[in-house]
Amino acid sequence: MTDKKVWLITGAGRGLGLDIAKAALAAGHRVVATGRDPSKVGTAIGPHSDLLTVKLDVTRLEDAHAAVAAAVAKFGRIDVLVNNAGNFYAGFFEELSPDQFRNQIETLMFGPMNVCRAVLPGMRKQHDGLLITISSTAGISGLLFCTAYAAAKFGVEGWMESLAPEIAPFGIRTMLVEPGFFRTELLSNSSTTYANPTIDDYAKQTREIIAAWSSMDGKQGGDPAKLADALVHLAGLKEPPTRFAAGADAVRTFEAKANALLAQANAYRELSSSLSHEDA
Repeated sequence: MTDKKVWLITGAGRGLGLDIAKAALAAGHRVVATGRDPSKVGTAIGPHSDLLTVKLDVTRLEDAHAAVAAAVAKFGRIDVLVNNAGNFYAGFFEELSPDQFRNQIETLMFGPMNVCRAVLPGMRKQHDGLLITISSTAGISGLLFCTAYAAAKFGVEGWMESLAPEIAPFGIRTMLVEPGFFRTELLSNSSTTYANPTIDDYAKQTREIIAAWSSMDGKQGGDPAKLADALVHLAGLKEPPTRFAAGADAVRTFEAKANALLAQANAYRELSSSLSHEDA
């Protein structure tokens, strides 16, 4: 890739996506900033000669193809895709409706898949590219009250990890980003949908969790502008990391999960290792 790259960023009108768009422009790159309302995206970022705003609902494959076509028509290529658009359905599994669970996976997993389907042919042709997918520490370690969100993020992790060796021969790299708690809008009322409380057994915990999360909104420790700068830096490396633990809390999650897996592997090692056919 040349020093001046073309970035396509989903969900760029607010939160982390907005910060990534601004950081990429500040670093001298060209940016295709997308969202469901491109006028709002443009207003949030501000005017810039290297900026193109495009409508993109990631749940619509036709939107993804149209956005990629507009990006190529304007800038000639796409070098970096940032799958960032998302939402959050929170609640106990039994209280989340089947439609809410499906909608969560539709946005967080099938959405990035739609955009990648549209972007990959061009990257294969140019034999170059980087796919950055914003996952979560909830994609590394499951969390209470996050069954739908974690299911989607675990799916993203497995998909990207498996996609990486398929596209590596074409010079295309992947990077999963697992943020901990950052001061974005994820916990705000506009981004979080809570399950309708219907089961008395969960009522007390539900009230406590919602109160705790509401008190955290706007007070999370992570600075999304710093994360955006870090991602622009990492994207410029010859060998970007396949995973990036974003935040000190994310590093702790990685370490705890790794230690837990080692403990589980060793807990029944003899029994686990005794399950082969006798002639194997």
